[in-house]
Amino acid sequence: MDAVRVSLLREVLAGTEWPAAARRFAGALRSSVVPHGGGLLLVGTEAYEPWHLAAHLADEAAWSGLAELRPTLVRHRVEAAGPAHLAVGLGRIEAAGRGETVLLVAPERPGEGLLERVHGARRAGATVLTLDRGDAEVRALGHESLVVAATDEMDLDTVQHLVSAAAGENAGPAPHGRRSFRDRLARLADQLTAPPPARW
Repeated sequence: MDAVRVSLLREVLAGTEWPAAARRFAGALRSSVVPHGGGLLLVGTEAYEPWHLAAHLADEAAWSGLAELRPTLVRHRVEAAGPAHLAVGLGRIEAAGRGETVLLVAPERPGEGLLERVHGARRAGATVLTLDRGDAEVRALGHESLVVAATDEMDLDTVQHLVSAAAGENAGPAPHGRRSFRDRLARLADQLTAPPPARW
């Protein structure tokens, strides 16, 4: 992300539906991931792994005290010698069921194998959320969907930042000096100029 995108964020958000849409989607995410449940499974397409969103949700989980927001990144290709938290393959989606949430981030149409796995998880009782470009089949999988069309003034990466910033909000007491969504957006504008977080 560069300074142009930061300027875009500041100018475009005012008077648009994006903060409200991100908050609505993040609210659905928060309500679907329950403490002591099966957790949040975050998966992308074969060509796109949502590392950045995974890292920011992990940060929000720590800052907000909502440990259930910390995702498990599900990967299409798992390295045998990699660390355990990066060794979760697509079989985990197949095993998902009631009490678990699958968040699918799809900047392009996923392969049929992933679509079938996510559909199977939904049939087994998992809550499915999709963040995508508007593919009809992807959107049909989601209990809640947030579509970022190619013609929108925002891009999918920036919307992921908005969602992660909104996900840490809750109505409870403010642990660790909790910040408002507006404060989080100000921090987000600063983050967009920083290098991507390390793969955790």
